[in-house]
Amino acid sequence: MRIGELAARTGVSVRSLRYYEEQGLLTSLRSPSGHRRYSEGQVERILLIQRLFSAGLSSRTIVDLLPCVDAPSADASEAALERMRQERHRLDVHIEDLVKTRAVLDELIAANRAYRSELASA
Repeated sequence: MRIGELAARTGVSVRSLRYYEEQGLLTSLRSPSGHRRYSEGQVERILLIQRLFSAGLSSRTIVDLLPCVDAPSADASEAALERMRQERHRLDVHIEDLVKTRAVLDELIAANRAYRSELASA
């Protein structure tokens, strides 16, 4: 199928599909006229890639996980599991940082409210 049909079937833009190919997430064959051609199996691959992006993973991380899909094995599965654990830890740290940042912002909001109350009563 051509890139437009793949985009329509997966809900992913043509631009994104080209990006996936640039990043090594997706492969295509070329027709004699140079048009990209995709197999039926690429639909499921795109849906998986979208799910991995939705989990907060980068294209670089997804490239690391795809061997588990492309050549399933116990070793590939273990490597993918470890990589996902690392990414979860990275997200946990980021969430902790965001919670701290929100607390500082809450303090600033409270200070602003107190200042505004002082102005109103003066």
